[in-house]
Amino acid sequence: MTEHGGVIRPGEEWLDTNGRPIQAHGGSVLFEDGTYYWYGENKERTVPGGDVWHWGVRCYSSTDLCSWTDEGLILPPDLDDPRSPLHPHREMERPHIVRHPSTGRYVCYVKVKDGFTQLTSTFVADRLLGPYRPVHVDVRPLGMDAGDFDLTVDADTGRGHYIFERVHSELIVADLDVALTGITGDHSVHFRHGRPPHVREAPAYFRRHGRHYLITSGTTGYYPNPSEVAVADDIHGPWTVVGDPHPGDATGTSFGSQISSVLKVPGKEDLYVAIGDRWLPHYTEPGHVAVDAFEEHFARLEAGEDPGPMPRLTVPDTANARYVWLPLRFEGERVVIDWRDEWSLEDFD
Repeated sequence: MTEHGGVIRPGEEWLDTNGRPIQAHGGSVLFEDGTYYWYGENKERTVPGGDVWHWGVRCYSSTDLCSWTDEGLILPPDLDDPRSPLHPHREMERPHIVRHPSTGRYVCYVKVKDGFTQLTSTFVADRLLGPYRPVHVDVRPLGMDAGDFDLTVDADTGRGHYIFERVHSELIVADLDVALTGITGDHSVHFRHGRPPHVREAPAYFRRHGRHYLITSGTTGYYPNPSEVAVADDIHGPWTVVGDPHPGDATGTSFGSQISSVLKVPGKEDLYVAIGDRWLPHYTEPGHVAVDAFEEHFARLEAGEDPGPMPRLTVPDTANARYVWLPLRFEGERVVIDWRDEWSLEDFD
């Protein structure tokens, strides 16, 4: 967002302080010692039709959420081991990092799509910027294929939770072990929709005024669809769906984006920011187009018919995906995300 004059412009191309496009897709933001750290998938070498899915996990730092300095690759690609979750040909996605409240150690989870299987790997580091070393590689947590996920650690109890999509089925909330590097086996099951496009993915968790919130998307690949918010008194539910947080978006596409995480901005009384990706900047079809296409495909599959190839409505070019960051506002328990052409932290003083 260089030369943006301290403002955030959702959906535009964002540049780092070197003038290069920011590569932190499917990412999250951590705040430590007055600095924001934004990390995500580095797609700089990913091209349509190519065999490079990622080039590691890149991190950027900022003091104002606007001007971002490249801190380099905190999980570099592993070029030597084709079976490593960090090999560029493997479909590594959506890194999430938490800090252990007792040891201060950083724990990073990633998912890897491996054909029809989706696996989880865990890494640890003594510094946020690494180096990270593997702890568990290519695990099926609870014996399940684990897709999009979020991590959270309760600031009061130190308990960690791993919230993931059981692929094409339901959403799982699993308790993490004491080290935060694995799960205990205790878990709960939610939003049993059975198949795409209704299954909830890309869970983005946050807590506000003692209540637990989840923002999720439907399952339509890179194509945008309506988001959904649910609230609960306990992280293990029961969860109550309170609707689409984008009521002002007539296209039903969450403003052409998918939310990957929610940032509570420190020092602001009630400012939460949806951190989202616009995976397909030039795709303008309304949300029902993708939803209908995926509905037909998976209905045929469920009926035992040949569904044909997965719906392909355009050619993704994820290296050129944009970012849509928008503040949340609250109407009671209802979450509302309004479109803003530009905004800044100063708007919320």
